[in-house]
Amino acid sequence: MNKTDKLEAPVAKKILKELVIHGDTRLDPYYWLNERDNPEVIAYLNAENAYYEQQTAHYEDFKEALFIEMKSRIKEDDQSVPYKYNGYWYITKYVKGKDYPIYSRKKESLDNPEELLFDCNEMAKAHSYFRLVGLTISPDNKRVAYGIDTSGRRNYTIYIKDLETNTVLEDSIENTTGSSAWANDNNTLFYVKKHETTLRPYQIYRHTIGKKEDVLVYEEQDNTFGIAVYKSKSKKFLIIACYSTTTNEYHILNANEPQGVFKVFQERIKGLEYSISHYNDHFYIVTNKDDATNFKLMKTKDDCCTIDHWEEVLPHRADTLIEHIDIFKDFLVVSERTNGLNQLRVMRWDNSTDYYLPFNDETYTAFTGTNVEFDTHLLRFGYNSLTTPSSVIEFNMQTKTQRILKEQEVLGGKFDKNNYMSERLWAVAEDGTKIPMSLVHRKDVKKSKQNPV
Repeated sequence: MNKTDKLEAPVAKKILKELVIHGDTRLDPYYWLNERDNPEVIAYLNAENAYYEQQTAHYEDFKEALFIEMKSRIKEDDQSVPYKYNGYWYITKYVKGKDYPIYSRKKESLDNPEELLFDCNEMAKAHSYFRLVGLTISPDNKRVAYGIDTSGRRNYTIYIKDLETNTVLEDSIENTTGSSAWANDNNTLFYVKKHETTLRPYQIYRHTIGKKEDVLVYEEQDNTFGIAVYKSKSKKFLIIACYSTTTNEYHILNANEPQGVFKVFQERIKGLEYSISHYNDHFYIVTNKDDATNFKLMKTKDDCCTIDHWEEVLPHRADTLIEHIDIFKDFLVVSERTNGLNQLRVMRWDNSTDYYLPFNDETYTAFTGTNVEFDTHLLRFGYNSLTTPSSVIEFNMQTKTQRILKEQEVLGGKFDKNNYMSERLWAVAEDGTKIPMSLVHRKDVKKSKQNPV
């Protein structure tokens, strides 16, 4: 066929497939298109793509111009704010002209030599798609586990790299979420397997370095639940999280005893939502227990975790949502939302201090960021508003001082945030409900009916 010949829109054939779910029968004539390796499916998709390319050919110059403009507003030579974890500063950076991140670290001080962990640009050369996720450093800083996907299906193979010899071990684990958690022995890794067909995370395995056979430690039987595994910030517990839309369940294991058996924290109860954070000899629990629609904070000893042992720390409030907490050695940080706005509440464990971080804008978004260090007075949080670009800010919870670590650069123009102001207005509905509205405009604009903003 000549390229100039006009293509007809492809029409997929119909093959009726009867699907019965919850007693309801549905006929799907296009179910066969799920067959990813079926030559007919591939041929149909190729026909769709060819038709699209022909129908939009006259937009090629516009698409290229649009791409160039969008790219010009992205800072290509960029770097994350370094964060410290277990004696090392970790850095992610992008280099102009390259598509993938470079991961590195520096020991103790940012003035020390840089140690390259991964250059994803080199790793991606042999693949049409590449993504690296789930970097997890062993407690002794000598190994890193990570996941790689080269298919685009978010189906990761976990590898383990020896950071002392800069070699990848023979251990490889396919069909995972890419994330994992180290036990404290530096030799045992827990990870999540995905279902081969649905890709639902549903199994937790224990892997021992050098051993070929991994041990299944948990399988989620309810297909409405997903699962994850991680280590508590206190480094004392390995935690399996089971979650659905409205229900949670956790299983815990002493991280010093990786061969042990996970025990249920609190069995799932339909509609009971909770999350757990460990501190000293207690777990702190954000939960909707007792119809706490906006959630409340409770605690329990880490050796008796069932719901009948939970004690209230912060009560439920009808006007304030508790979203989550961050645990530090001397401080507890509670992320709240009141009147639709984020609030960051800082409390000392000895109850000598209790205050909210001040924010200058009337309307904004604020959220805690990468806070992996336990023994620190520094809280890192993200902030942006209608006049302030996305920023990473470091707040000293002891001195109540802060500094901006990074503010996103606005490219492709002459933007100056000092030229603008934002306001929060309230509209009242017929039933008396107040509805917030955010307004942004130049400071030199006079608001009037003749000059709406």
